[in-house]
Amino acid sequence: MRLAGWLRGARLLQAAVCLAAAAAAAGALAQTEIRKTLPERPNSQSEVKSQSEVTKTLPGQALQSVEPPTKSTKSTWSTETGEAPERGISATDAQVTSDGRRTRFALHLSAGVSYQIFTLADPYRLIIDLPDVQFQLPKAAGQREQGLIQAFRYGLFAAGKSRIVIDVTGPVRIEQTAVAKRPGSKAVILNIDLAPTDAASFVPNPPVAMRVPETPAAAAPKPGGKPVVLIDAGHGGVDPGAVRGEVIEKDVVLAVARHLRTFLANKGRYDVQMTRSTDVFVPLDRRLQISKEKGASLFISIHADTVAAEERAQIVRGATVYTLSEQASNKQAKALADKENAVDKLAGIDTTVQEEGGTINQILYDLMRRETADFSADFRGRLLGHMQQSIALSREPARSAEFRVLKQAHAPSVLIELGYMSNAEDSRLLSAPEWQRQVANAIALAVDDFFQKRGQRSP
Repeated sequence: MRLAGWLRGARLLQAAVCLAAAAAAAGALAQTEIRKTLPERPNSQSEVKSQSEVTKTLPGQALQSVEPPTKSTKSTWSTETGEAPERGISATDAQVTSDGRRTRFALHLSAGVSYQIFTLADPYRLIIDLPDVQFQLPKAAGQREQGLIQAFRYGLFAAGKSRIVIDVTGPVRIEQTAVAKRPGSKAVILNIDLAPTDAASFVPNPPVAMRVPETPAAAAPKPGGKPVVLIDAGHGGVDPGAVRGEVIEKDVVLAVARHLRTFLANKGRYDVQMTRSTDVFVPLDRRLQISKEKGASLFISIHADTVAAEERAQIVRGATVYTLSEQASNKQAKALADKENAVDKLAGIDTTVQEEGGTINQILYDLMRRETADFSADFRGRLLGHMQQSIALSREPARSAEFRVLKQAHAPSVLIELGYMSNAEDSRLLSAPEWQRQVANAIALAVDDFFQKRGQRSP
């Protein structure tokens, strides 16, 4: 069996090469540092009073809310009350206002929390890191450009950590950051005032990217064990993916991924794993690392596409399945891969991935990737065969491009674009629970077909 030979080759590769794939948060440079004093109880009858002191420092330092130093204070995070942030704090509103010169971002919180602010370039962004905050904002929040702010996105960035990413129109400086509190209430407003500046002042020195450490080789498949099917729901948390009104890509693909997990698990033939099962951000390299750690036999990444050109939005629709290729099948495929490969950067992560070292390692890696590519293409064909029986496909449903998340030699892998959120009909279907179950079932049937035709079944 070719599959058995491929698995033996996988074990050989594991003994010879460790692939780099961990995700790490980028080091970032910022402009000022805010040192907050402990708030005094307001004695004014005014509705809102500022209770923070803003102190500017040298460029290249991060903005961070901190307590006045004491002997017992060790954490770099602090809250207005000087206590550890409690879970259950909510962000209830986010407003953007502009007077033509300054632009203010105002985040309404149910209670005071610690925060850290820094800036990134290429593209220009303002990052706000918070503890685990529950966002209770409208789904369409952050989509409208105003003043110096083009858009903003938000969500869970990692365990216990939330992030807001603000896209700005160009280089900006943080003119003032302050926290206002309503008398007699725990609720606060974090106000950030932005003003335009030049590129040199925005980030005097480019941020230093962190190198991703080497990770262990892929786990060897257990003899006689069930095939490991890894389901990768794209985007998540602070990275919403495509957004069209109330329809958000990260929610759609997670719903389909959960249905797929249920269908596959109920068959009892597979060890079903997910890169994320909740609304949390997972860096691309971490997704690859999970695939290797779990010893994936098949990797399925689920996404939804969109078309920027309004004149084409209503005529382009249907599902597409991609496999890995250094040469994209067309310009649209390349543009999509470039967009998907940039999600870590847009979420505030800049990493440098270590390349495979040594000629022998590279040769083995290339051989395994070619073998895996054949299985990936085979699964793509079976997948399209089942999907076309229940959902609409695009005009060119079988495509390829250099997607970073598909760069794995140890497992066949595909990336599914379920449809085009920019198309009214596709958008309606993507958000329909029955359609989501229908497409998940089609994918599950293709998984059955793929493994059964190759004789890899559970005992």
